[in-house]
Amino acid sequence: MASSQIVPGAALLAPSPAGAKYDMMYYLKGAAAGGICCSVTHGALCPVDVVKTRVQLDPVKYNTGLVGGMRKVVAEEGAMALTTGLGATAFGYFIQGWFKFGGVEFFKIQAVEALGEEKAWANKTGIYLGAAACAEFIADIFLCPLEAVRIRAVSDPEFCDGLADGFGKMLKADGIGGFYAGFLPILAKQVPYTMAKFAVQGAASDAIYGTLGKSPSEMSSGGNVGVSLGSGVIAGVAAAIISHPADTLLSKINKVGAGGDGPMMTRLLNIAKETGMVNLCTVGLLPRCVMIGTLTAGQFGIFDTVMNALGASKFHFHDPNSD
Repeated sequence: MASSQIVPGAALLAPSPAGAKYDMMYYLKGAAAGGICCSVTHGALCPVDVVKTRVQLDPVKYNTGLVGGMRKVVAEEGAMALTTGLGATAFGYFIQGWFKFGGVEFFKIQAVEALGEEKAWANKTGIYLGAAACAEFIADIFLCPLEAVRIRAVSDPEFCDGLADGFGKMLKADGIGGFYAGFLPILAKQVPYTMAKFAVQGAASDAIYGTLGKSPSEMSSGGNVGVSLGSGVIAGVAAAIISHPADTLLSKINKVGAGGDGPMMTRLLNIAKETGMVNLCTVGLLPRCVMIGTLTAGQFGIFDTVMNALGASKFHFHDPNSD
């Protein structure tokens, strides 16, 4: 009797059952696409992130901008220094992207099903904001330990020889709590960032479709990806500006001795006082805008492309009065 062979990943490529357009398989495909798009984009921009983090940690030394900062790192430590933390970045953001994009799809579709299309269309910005906040909170529980290792490695290139080594050394030195020293700053950074990212991208894409006079279903897959890329740039720059102060605090809190001793909130307040509000909001902002604008556009473009490849039709809010 012939036995059937199971191809790894075949479940993700399989179509959903008839009449179940947004079932569990759809959410798994959204999560997989989210993991891929976040891992690829954050990994590709690792050199920019290395320089951005160095600028935030030592603005006196790295005061010559993004290109100048890259040249200084390469001159002092070699080109491979620009890939510091790449393993933690790629793996951490795959996990984060899995829960973030998959979670946003899940929460917004559940909201639409609970409210109905008409109310959901009228309140779509609120749904974007709520879905993004819930999904990001869950994602950050998994991201925070990996981000702590990445920042420690970037701030001290001699700290570890890879992700596993970094985990072991941080666990031995700081215990489990060391991985979550930056949990509040990462929430303060990532939750507003993600809320802005999805809400602004949704509004921008709606405006682009409105200008074109077409709905997503009337556009080709390539056309929809183009809209995602354009709206992603707008969303990325807005999200970068909103989340930058918390991003600076997160970079500093994971540096050994930063903020002195005491509870996390005391350390954060000490860092904020030492740095100053203007510096928190502006130091490293330009490279962050370049990084996040590019990254966000790439994420939405890759997400749509992977969803298409997996045979999933991406959810879009629909105005029932337009029918």
